[in-house]
Amino acid sequence: MVNEWRIVDEYVADRLIAPAEMQSATLDANKHAGLPAIDVSAPQGKLLHLLALSIGARRILEVGTLGGYSTIWLARALEAGGKVVTIEFDPRHAEVARENIAREGLSDRVDLRVGAALDMLPKIEAEGLGPFDLSFIDADKANNAAYFAFALKLSRPGALIVVDNVVRDGTVADPQTTDDGGLGARKLFDLVAAEPRVTATAVQTVGSKGWDGFLIARVKS
Repeated sequence: MVNEWRIVDEYVADRLIAPAEMQSATLDANKHAGLPAIDVSAPQGKLLHLLALSIGARRILEVGTLGGYSTIWLARALEAGGKVVTIEFDPRHAEVARENIAREGLSDRVDLRVGAALDMLPKIEAEGLGPFDLSFIDADKANNAAYFAFALKLSRPGALIVVDNVVRDGTVADPQTTDDGGLGARKLFDLVAAEPRVTATAVQTVGSKGWDGFLIARVKS
């Protein structure tokens, strides 16, 4: 089925995403550098872009830069003077991301921090870089609940928090799972379900990335 899902992703991208939006150079650079092919798909990147546009985002927090593919989608949606603050654990990945972001002419819109996210997030808070209008979490899945909790702390009322890879081939619904990502997703769902400050849902996705999904939460006023 994954091949059929990939064909549909390609069809969607061909019909609805302009060639200038596709970031072929970014994906090629990531592949050449040996980065894992775990970026969001083009339709998913366009969705992030549209979400940011729809709320007029000026401040965006991203946990998990990788090679900057999703970062660029988000940065392109910013209003004048806006900023994406993005965190990447691996210095080599961050170097590739900086080059990709620079090639797209977006360096002035991106503040890339290198280090463990749970170390970087308190520093971002201390620097007063928030509150954020949109947060996108796409890093190590075991820490998703902790990342969500910190993103909520740094969000304004009405902000959106999006967490990728929360279905994990269905392991999120398996109470017997031993998969670290599935366990992380279940912990995230438990946290969000008990959090009165947000309203949330999750959407399953199929496509070039297989069977997965994302959680989206809105911070209540």
